Amino acid sequence: MFSEREQARYERHFTLPGFGVEGQVALAESSVLCVGVGGLGSPAALYLAAAGVGRLGLIDDDNVDLSNLQRQILHDESWVGASKAESARERLRGINSDVAIETHQTRLTHDNVMDLLAQYDVVLDGSDNFPTRFLVADASWLLRKPLVAGAIHQFEGQLSVYDPRVPSPCYRCLLPEPPPAGTVPT
Repeated sequence: MFSEREQARYERHFTLPGFGVEGQVALAESSVLCVGVGGLGSPAALYLAAAGVGRLGLIDDDNVDLSNLQRQILHDESWVGASKAESARERLRGINSDVAIETHQTRLTHDNVMDLLAQYDVVLDGSDNFPTRFLVADASWLLRKPLVAGAIHQFEGQLSVYDPRVPSPCYRCLLPEPPPAGTVPT
């Protein structure tokens, strides 16, 4: 299944106990949608591409800004002012040309969220606002898609996994309603 080049690339994965060739095949046959390719989505997308996820979707409607480059490590100065999704795609192609990179240069809305999330096996939420977080969490749960949700504020971060396929709480189980606008930082 793997080319000679891929065998060399994933050699360390193949020798990992409990992962091996079977794990790499499963990874190569999977798809992940990264919601946001900013401060959280950047490192996640880099690692997913490097590890060999088969298909990686990137959704972001923002542009690269110089003031973000200290933490949005997927982008560089040559892309300032351009689409984050396009910048990310070009960088990730250089990381692993075997990964299919799909870009969605749009904002998630009630009108498009179900169709976009339905195309992927796992959803990774790196968005920076509560309306998007709740929209992604609700759609993931309704579509029975595992959701990996990251959040960061200054020097603190958190990571949660919500999987409706196993007995587990949902995002709204922990935070039933979005906080009122302006009461918490983005």
